[in-house]
Amino acid sequence: MHRVLVAMSGGVDSSTAALILKEQGFDCVGCTMKLFGNDLLPETREKSCCSLDDTEDARSAAYHLGMPHYVFNLSDTFSERVVRPFIESYCNGQTPNPCIDCNRYLKFEKLYERARALHCDGIATGHYARITFDGAKYHLRKALDLSKDQSYVLYSLTQEQLSRTLFPLGSLTKQQVRQVAEAHGFRNAQKPDSQDICFVPDGDYAAFIERNTDRMFPEGSFISQDGSVLGRHKGIIHYTVGQRRGLGVSAKSRLYVSNIDADQNTVTLTDKSGLYIDTVLIGGVNIVSGESLQKEARVNVRMRYRQPERPATAVPCGDRIILHFDDRQPVPAPGQAAVLYVGDEVIGGGTILGSEKGRSGI
Repeated sequence: MHRVLVAMSGGVDSSTAALILKEQGFDCVGCTMKLFGNDLLPETREKSCCSLDDTEDARSAAYHLGMPHYVFNLSDTFSERVVRPFIESYCNGQTPNPCIDCNRYLKFEKLYERARALHCDGIATGHYARITFDGAKYHLRKALDLSKDQSYVLYSLTQEQLSRTLFPLGSLTKQQVRQVAEAHGFRNAQKPDSQDICFVPDGDYAAFIERNTDRMFPEGSFISQDGSVLGRHKGIIHYTVGQRRGLGVSAKSRLYVSNIDADQNTVTLTDKSGLYIDTVLIGGVNIVSGESLQKEARVNVRMRYRQPERPATAVPCGDRIILHFDDRQPVPAPGQAAVLYVGDEVIGGGTILGSEKGRSGI
């Protein structure tokens, strides 16, 4: 790989990734994805990425490095493949992770198309992850800086994509990245990391959905696990499985959301004793090696981006996988990803479809 298209968001990570590749002798071309107009954002957007300022920061870094820089308008694809599924998932009582879809359909699909058009051999990003090659297969591994590891959101990568991808920051810490950027005079060296979902920077998902749909989300019943009515909720888009704050229901013990039924417009609440499961079903499975899971396998599973991994047995079930955990786990939110690891390697992952107590299956 010689000529590389570098995805530059305007942050310190992608700018430093471009610098490292230039110093390693790669012919680099910088690009920034225009994913949405500023009209999509609320007035408060300090924690967002993809703004006009971010584009200028990316262009500045590329200019500083003597690289050409392009801005690709991918807003239609972003709306169709990321924003719309995000909204639909919430409307169906699920809790999606749009960063995974953005990586799958934008960074590692659309950018590959643009890379080919620019006669680039592959792409590079500022993700904190590593790729190794054993002579036969490519392996996706955690970053050495586990506090910044982003392998969880990359589980959908294929062998072909891994063969044409570079992650220059995988062996560095965030502090080292900032030091390198500072030493080379990047104006974004101390720029804060973007937080939350880029198109919902204020974290108010319900308000975002209401602004961008014509649907009404009526009040409904909070119910117990036995079906008893506990109170009224303000619309299912305001809740996610595992939530305990903002419920407004009086009870002897703290209550948590354990299920959201969009068809019945109910939100099930439970105390902590009813919050745990040991079996999870995942679909939309990708195995990084390119091979399907043929037999039971011992894995460690992460069901949230920053959640610790938990040991489990993965059992293939057609095009799905059943995960039997060694110990009971807090009930996961349908729509989130379950990512399977062996040691520091990502084996694959999929979308959580459901969970239950007991090992009888789902």
